[in-house]
Amino acid sequence: MAKDKYIRFDWAMKRMLRDKANFVVLEGLLTVLLERKITILEILESEANQTDYDDKFNRVDIKAREENGDIIIVEIQNTRELYYLERVLYGASKAITEHISLGNSYAEVKKVYSISILYFDIGKGSDYLYHGVTNFVGVHTGDELSISAKQEGAIVRKMPREVFPEYYLIRVNEFNKVAKTPLEEWIAYLKSGEITADATAPGLPEAREKLRYYNMSPSERHVYDEHINAVMIQNDVLDTAKLEGLMEGRAEGRAEGRAEGRAEGRAEGRAEGRAEGRAEGERMKQLEIARNLKGLGLDIKAICQATGLTAEEVEGLSL
Repeated sequence: MAKDKYIRFDWAMKRMLRDKANFVVLEGLLTVLLERKITILEILESEANQTDYDDKFNRVDIKAREENGDIIIVEIQNTRELYYLERVLYGASKAITEHISLGNSYAEVKKVYSISILYFDIGKGSDYLYHGVTNFVGVHTGDELSISAKQEGAIVRKMPREVFPEYYLIRVNEFNKVAKTPLEEWIAYLKSGEITADATAPGLPEAREKLRYYNMSPSERHVYDEHINAVMIQNDVLDTAKLEGLMEGRAEGRAEGRAEGRAEGRAEGRAEGRAEGRAEGERMKQLEIARNLKGLGLDIKAICQATGLTAEEVEGLSL
């Protein structure tokens, strides 16, 4: 099967898929993931509503409207965050509040879908796609609560999952299958940046034409290559920190276990070592990446966006 080099999807979403002419690519992913036809009517720019610098670069990237008025949130995240689930909840909650005006009826609250495409290890789990909804289940009876409401003279029953946000977590690096279904074709592209000649999933034929690497200008390719290099550096630093944390945790666990003769000593040592290793690794990652990007000549704002550091911290780094 013939292959070509394509722009990675996270980059394309930030730079190219905001163009209305390219909506069909993003629509294809959403249609496959949500299993129904999605038509994007507009991209809802919200950067003007940010309250601080960190907020501007750490919340959702793209929001679109479904034909029935539902809000679709698509999040792209390349770097690990200690509180990623809290970040996802924050993004969905802010999307809800931004799209209802003060004084409006709560009936105006729109359904939100939060879709996170994760290029990093978020935790344990054997699947590459996870879906979460809100249900209210009886503590004693085990039945699922449905809500009754009077609407236009009739009693309408709603399940909480029809109102509360739904969450999709796509763990790109966990996909290790031969793509056979439309969803698998999309995940394969998200992971490898390659689209096979026979891929027919909605949006991928258009992506094959619109997202070719060599269609970019030399200057655009240079910036894109620097972005990919920065991501690789981040992943290397994270993997090293994770390994060091595991090794330290096991060593501390064995030492405490021998000294105290208790199995919980080993468990606590491993847990503490991993936690300390992650925290230290997170800081190491930020500083190392920032130093490398500064050496490449990237501007301070772009480095802050990639690492989460403040402008003062970046300016204070020596090369």
